[in-house]
Amino acid sequence: MVEVITSSGNVDAVSHLIQLSVAPVFLLAGMAGVLAVLSSRLSRIVDKVERLKPLLLSKKLDGVSIRVDEVRKQRRFLERRAHNMNLAIVFCTLTGFLVALVIIVMFLSAFFEFHSAGIIAGLFITGMFSFIFSLIGFLRELYLSNEYMKKSWLY
Repeated sequence: MVEVITSSGNVDAVSHLIQLSVAPVFLLAGMAGVLAVLSSRLSRIVDKVERLKPLLLSKKLDGVSIRVDEVRKQRRFLERRAHNMNLAIVFCTLTGFLVALVIIVMFLSAFFEFHSAGIIAGLFITGMFSFIFSLIGFLRELYLSNEYMKKSWLY
């Protein structure tokens, strides 16, 4: 394998492989940004759930009686939102994993000289479907949070 890398023609091939892998690497960087947004939203949801805990433990807060059923309903709603965010994070992480596999297969196919076009295409297409599912989970969470905001303005 060392001989393959050191010959001048193969150095050009490796250089070309690196050029081809730049697009998937940028895609990985984008995935990192999306994951940061998703995890930030999830942590905000978790913070809201934790703020509800004292309300469930006491029947009164600052002398005002609260409705435990309404708090439980809000908690279940936040749990649905958290579930959507968890799914979005799982699918986004899976996308990053599949794109990384695309890069690895590209390099392995060049060094071990096997035809990998089908494998690369399959991994990339699966990764894009995974990203679509991640975005659908994110959109569902946005929809739920928007519905909650509309309902809270009515009261």
